[in-house]
Amino acid sequence: MARIVRFHEEGGPEVLRIEDIDLPRPGQGEVRIRVRALGLNRAEALLRSGTYIEKPALPSGLGLEAAGIIEEVGPGVDGFAPGDAVSIIPPISMVRWPAYGELITFPAEFVVKHPPSLGWVSAAAVWMQYLTAYGALIDIAGLNSQDFVIVTAASSSVGLAAIQIAGMVGATTVAVTRTSAKKQALLEVGAGHVIASAEEDLEKRLKEITGPEGARVVFDPIGGPIFEPLTAAMAKGGILIEYGGLSPQPTLFPLFTVLSKCLTLRGYLVHEIIGDAKRLDAAKTFILRGLQSGALEPVIARTFPFEQIVEAHRFLESNEQFGKIVVTI
Repeated sequence: MARIVRFHEEGGPEVLRIEDIDLPRPGQGEVRIRVRALGLNRAEALLRSGTYIEKPALPSGLGLEAAGIIEEVGPGVDGFAPGDAVSIIPPISMVRWPAYGELITFPAEFVVKHPPSLGWVSAAAVWMQYLTAYGALIDIAGLNSQDFVIVTAASSSVGLAAIQIAGMVGATTVAVTRTSAKKQALLEVGAGHVIASAEEDLEKRLKEITGPEGARVVFDPIGGPIFEPLTAAMAKGGILIEYGGLSPQPTLFPLFTVLSKCLTLRGYLVHEIIGDAKRLDAAKTFILRGLQSGALEPVIARTFPFEQIVEAHRFLESNEQFGKIVVTI
């Protein structure tokens, strides 16, 4: 028996329950991991509330990130052994392979031996944020040292990962956050400039910072009315990569700006990288190099014990965090 988090109905954080479940032994190509820490992601709150791209059969588990020790390997697994310290790459389906539990079974292809310098908390906070930012900025946009990149929702874990990755390649980040409360912290993690969108004229400030050429790359999970000032400040031939839809307001297509500047507006999910072995290998090489050099360092907002998973989800939805929320077991 192992303690596993599940929900029997869709709803708020209060629907999460810790239950004792019998788990099958790992099958072909799978490993069993004794979990030490879980990384929380907004996708899990969306699944729990019934608004995610994946629809679970109830009761359902959830979770995309974890770190721990391999306890057992299934048939056909090479390169891993009991006792290995590992973290997991988010699977395509968290319903099929949920991560919230004391024990989890995962395909070995989604398991990584992380750098020994990472503790359990940091190791559980690596792959979703850095893979998401890498796939957009490096794999798709080809970000380089000549670029300005605008990063909205900059104090989220993915936003912070994007700032650090931009720093690795020498690009200049313009971090957009709602208020100035997190401005200094964003500068300290590597943002070149910070704009408080609720306190400043976003379009005017973007144009002041990026100059007449504008920003070639925009990385946004919000959508809605922010599209107009973002595209207005972009360079000709620029690319806006949209990886979310946090705004409750409609996202209007800025037709004439897109036409006049020959812009690309690109929808993106991290599944593009995870589902392509060649691209995933390149991403892992880049991220592990950054972790080993110290250029990439997960920012932890707060940790909660496993028994407080409901409280952890409430904090996740408060939008008060700066960086990643981690649950320890």
